[in-house]
Amino acid sequence: MSETTKNWAIFLAAGVCVAIGVFGFYRFAESAMALRILMVLAGLLAGAGVAYVSAPGKEFVRFAKESTDEGKKVAWPTRKETVQMTLIVFAFAVVMAIFLFAVDTMIGYLIQWLTKRG
Repeated sequence: MSETTKNWAIFLAAGVCVAIGVFGFYRFAESAMALRILMVLAGLLAGAGVAYVSAPGKEFVRFAKESTDEGKKVAWPTRKETVQMTLIVFAFAVVMAIFLFAVDTMIGYLIQWLTKRG
């Protein structure tokens, strides 16, 4: 069996686990909601566990860990910097809206004048 076929079989099994969890949610509609939600969560966890066995699953987990590490290295802006940049973006958006409104209005008047419909 090739590696690709094995990975597809693993992902199919993971999908079946998730589907069984969702099926349990609807099949036991008369049960308590907490129990039904636990069925879905159990299906998701079982599916994740099965998917982890595959090579792409292990690569994804490694990628997620590396991404978390890189996120910790980022120099995040302070609250003051964030507020200042947000206000600058908001002011620019307002100025651009006014400018585009003025240009659109002028073009409209120009077209009316050229077509003599005004």
